[in-house]
Amino acid sequence: MRNLFGWKTWSAWLALIFGGGIMNTFAADAPPIPNAHTETIVLGMGCFWGAEKRLAAIPGVVSTEVGYAGGDAPQVNYKTIFTVERAIESGQSQAVNAAEVVKVVYDPARVSLQTILAKFWESHDPTQGDRQGNDVGSNYRSAIFYTDPAQKAIALQTEAVYQAALSKAGYGKITTEIAPLKNYNRAEEYHQDYLEKNPNGYCGLGGTGVPYPVAGVSTPSSTLPPPLDPASLHLDRQLIVFEAPDCPFCARFKKEVLSDWHSPVPVVTTLNPNPPKGWTLEKALFATPTIVLFEQGKEVSRYTGYSGDKDRFWKWLGFYLLSPEQRKIAFDKGTERPGTGSHLDETRPGTYVDPITGAPLFRSDAKFHSGTGWPSFFNPVPGAIELRPDDSYGMHRVEVISASSGIHLGHVFDDGPPPTGKRYCINGDVLKFIPDAPSTGGDKTP
Repeated sequence: MRNLFGWKTWSAWLALIFGGGIMNTFAADAPPIPNAHTETIVLGMGCFWGAEKRLAAIPGVVSTEVGYAGGDAPQVNYKTIFTVERAIESGQSQAVNAAEVVKVVYDPARVSLQTILAKFWESHDPTQGDRQGNDVGSNYRSAIFYTDPAQKAIALQTEAVYQAALSKAGYGKITTEIAPLKNYNRAEEYHQDYLEKNPNGYCGLGGTGVPYPVAGVSTPSSTLPPPLDPASLHLDRQLIVFEAPDCPFCARFKKEVLSDWHSPVPVVTTLNPNPPKGWTLEKALFATPTIVLFEQGKEVSRYTGYSGDKDRFWKWLGFYLLSPEQRKIAFDKGTERPGTGSHLDETRPGTYVDPITGAPLFRSDAKFHSGTGWPSFFNPVPGAIELRPDDSYGMHRVEVISASSGIHLGHVFDDGPPPTGKRYCINGDVLKFIPDAPSTGGDKTP
């Protein structure tokens, strides 16, 4: 059984319960000229939330509306298309289900249908059949529903042009349905302009990175950079952040995580949704940002989406960087046995850093021998830690947390030396020591 209730589906059910909001005009273009001649075409490219946002942004598009079309039933809604899909999957129905679509009203004096369809082809993967990214089912199929024979001819022409480009890039056959429009139903109000009303909503990545090749017709997405050069990456372990233009979640991830990156894992960002040549993804990308951890050019794990949950991101990465013993301390508030941890007898000048983020935690000149069996410090690096009450095991203690990653480090007590009188009792196994670079000294020439 294929997954009919992916990321976008569950988001939609939550929006149905908690959604609402004021209707907005989503098209970024200027208002239409009164009495201007307009034409309409209906396009399906997977999740209609992200599709509407992309199509509405094309200059010359007068308005957009999301809905359902192309199915056998004259009347459908969001609930019934999933009921039909389940019946199809279980072999209980031979019906053709409706697809999620965007009705695009455009002014042909300002934008050609070829330009709109170039954006359509470039903004999703039309070779995936009954799915788009993580959204699976015939209701997510790629489709062009035309309203007159001239539109059909242009649709077939652009399909042939893009098929040639896809084949050259190594993609398979286009599966897009091209058919006359039938049984169109406007979608529920909360779906209309969804990403305008819900800036934190799901937004599919889409696109193969293959530009529509006709000069003068290709859209801005055809300026995608080439895939990353594997020669510039670290084959043993590399993080790649797959982004998209105008992605607020990507901008937030850059500001809150990437802007002060000290992690031992190298990281790079790209606007191209394809992996470096010779490297492999486990499955298609479907939302941005998607952070993929590669080892030996193969995907090990991925973290999809970001809405300010830094601790969850670092816990994801830490699972692959830390040993089982370290994970028990960092994520389960464990404690190493006294005298067994790392760095207990370390005396060199240097800095103790977070093992996941690489952020400085303690300097060696704040370390002292406490006789407790754990590395002890009387002062942390400013802003490096957070303190939280800990009443576990029938004791009242103060927990020490790494501010950068949220991992557990140890506890702080009031029996330390001057000048602070504090003893930061830290598990050595969740510290990484970086010695100071040796001094080169001055000129020794007499």
